[in-house]
Amino acid sequence: MIPDTFPPPPGDRPSAPTAAALEPAPHAQVSYLSMVWRELRKNRISLVGVWCIGALVLMAIFAPLISLNQPFHFSVDGMTRYPFVPGLFNRLLFESSVDIFFNLALVLLPAYLAVVLALRRRLGKRFARVKLRLVGGLALAHVVLASAMLPATVFGAQNPLYFTEKVENYAMRAAEYDAQGKAYTAVFPLRRFGYRDTDPEHSVAAPSEQHWLGTDYEGRDVFARMLYGTRISLTIGVVAVMIYVSIGIVLGALAGYYGRWVDHWISRFIEVMICFPSFFLILTIAALIEKRSIFHVMLIIGFTGWTGVARLIRAEFLKQTSLDYVQAARALGLSEARIIFRHILPNAVAPVLVSATFGIAAAILIESSLAFLGVGDPSVASWGETLNTGRTEHKLWLVLAPGFAIFFVVSVFNLVGEGLRDALDPRLRR
Repeated sequence: MIPDTFPPPPGDRPSAPTAAALEPAPHAQVSYLSMVWRELRKNRISLVGVWCIGALVLMAIFAPLISLNQPFHFSVDGMTRYPFVPGLFNRLLFESSVDIFFNLALVLLPAYLAVVLALRRRLGKRFARVKLRLVGGLALAHVVLASAMLPATVFGAQNPLYFTEKVENYAMRAAEYDAQGKAYTAVFPLRRFGYRDTDPEHSVAAPSEQHWLGTDYEGRDVFARMLYGTRISLTIGVVAVMIYVSIGIVLGALAGYYGRWVDHWISRFIEVMICFPSFFLILTIAALIEKRSIFHVMLIIGFTGWTGVARLIRAEFLKQTSLDYVQAARALGLSEARIIFRHILPNAVAPVLVSATFGIAAAILIESSLAFLGVGDPSVASWGETLNTGRTEHKLWLVLAPGFAIFFVVSVFNLVGEGLRDALDPRLRR
């Protein structure tokens, strides 16, 4: 029988696959974060929430470019001044350390972007491996630099980064020149109001062309206070959650890894903390502090909200410690700290990420509630304080603006948390 097919000539036979052909394609090597982001993008509602959070962060950073009484350029009688950048770090204009942190981010943002773009061009494809470390390093350097600007004295000497100068309200000065018909040139931000500017003549004024969301009982512009209040809410949420996540991870990891009496005492401590109603515990501690600041509120929320994270981490560690890779790490003689934080924790932290996202929303709601009850930081532009003013003054516009802002931000973080929970669950991946 003649075969239907014949073998190819010797010269046409395919050669053996090379080592390069056997290697996986570069696009096949997908990191865990890339996989989670790919799954998160499938949830369009959660993706919209991510972009909304990004927009809130940009609003917090660029708030002085939107509303401030310090112009970029002011010239009168042959004298020219540029008060905008110095005003960003004047502690008599921006008393809160949160404002200094975000104002520093506004000034240094072009430099950070230049560093990232330069390294991306230089490293090429290797940039994907170091981008998270690079962003983390820049964030840490920014926190250190902002912290260095906060104290008035360092080791008993005057801090050169602590800047104070008499504040001049250039917006009122420009209004006086307009009334007198005096010539001047000035370039202001989009709106000429700071969140601390008072105007008794426009006390509790309804929304108008000048004041988009009206004014409160001191004549302060509500739109400016809502804008700068974004900084307070985001900072409260992120810092408080970082504090209680750190505490919960350490205690939960120790309880789940060592077990026995360590687990017994930590579990009993968690149960004691759970017995106290969290909000009333926070309210009581805040009321006992005579001179409250925004950092007191962060610490109070952080040191009282760690129990849920500790229970999650404990449960995950109890499950992970019985797996083969942990036994292999012990057999290799690795230290217990390395096994806990380098091997088990990365595999147990997924539920904590979801809990932290919901925790940011809860922390924002708690801070607004404390400010609404009058036990927050009175020196910052809190949404809860504006909401309380609307309640006492019986003015609808003072209730709707902060109420909608709180509802929107809390809903956005909850939607992102829902999407992140689905993206981190392998059973729900499509």
